[in-house]
Amino acid sequence: MTEIVGFVVYGDPAPQGSKRHVGRGVMIESSKKVKPWREAVVFAAREAGGRIAGPVRVQVVFTLRKPASAPKRRRTWPDKKPDLDKLLRSTFDALVTAGTIEDDARIVDVSARKAFPGEEVGSLDVPGAVIRVIGVAE
Repeated sequence: MTEIVGFVVYGDPAPQGSKRHVGRGVMIESSKKVKPWREAVVFAAREAGGRIAGPVRVQVVFTLRKPASAPKRRRTWPDKKPDLDKLLRSTFDALVTAGTIEDDARIVDVSARKAFPGEEVGSLDVPGAVIRVIGVAE
């Protein structure tokens, strides 16, 4: 039987950005938004429970805030920052911290999308993410 851990995270998805050196070999995250996002993912993942050992597939739909300048009555695409790969990096690190997966190197397949609220299948009505971690049968 295939193991699946699925959950919803509420909050503004934040990209894992660059780190900056502050002296004495100490590096800090340059974005202040990353920590709250990672904490939200860790909390939701732990609430969902489950730990999947071995290779996994990850499916994520990130729901981002729609800019005030974007058209209200037609579908628009979130084709600006944050970068999808950087959103994944912060989310994958949180899955490891939560204990849902052993290591992000164990991720062998990824399906990810960015969407605005209610404009994509699987998107939320508010900012956040729908995450599914699926064990790969060996």
